[in-house]
Amino acid sequence: QLQLVESGGGLVQPGGSLRLSCKASTNSFEHYDIGWFRQAPGKEREGVSCIGQEDGSPYYVDSVKGRFTASRVNAQNTAYLQMNSLKPEDTAVYYCAATCFYSDNSPLDVDAYWGRGTQVTVSS
Repeated sequence: QLQLVESGGGLVQPGGSLRLSCKASTNSFEHYDIGWFRQAPGKEREGVSCIGQEDGSPYYVDSVKGRFTASRVNAQNTAYLQMNSLKPEDTAVYYCAATCFYSDNSPLDVDAYWGRGTQVTVSS
């Protein structure tokens, strides 16, 4: 069974940066798409970025384009989300999952494995 563990969240001032990690407990990590999602208090979960199995061009939602960069190192079973120029509206719990998402934020794979999330708070 695949397990995903996020890390790297924390409190950062507006304009600051964080790098999230998503570590997988599998040696077949390269066979999984990795999606990044977030959920802010009182809001629905939304897809943020997705990086495919072959580390092609990642997809980003408009709200994070130019600020977030998704990457992966298959040899380390780890995906990353570099977040720069953070804004208060980026505050949320961030999750990684072994799936990308549709435009309505629903996961492509409803049975995908998910991490437990890491809190990102952007505040002065």
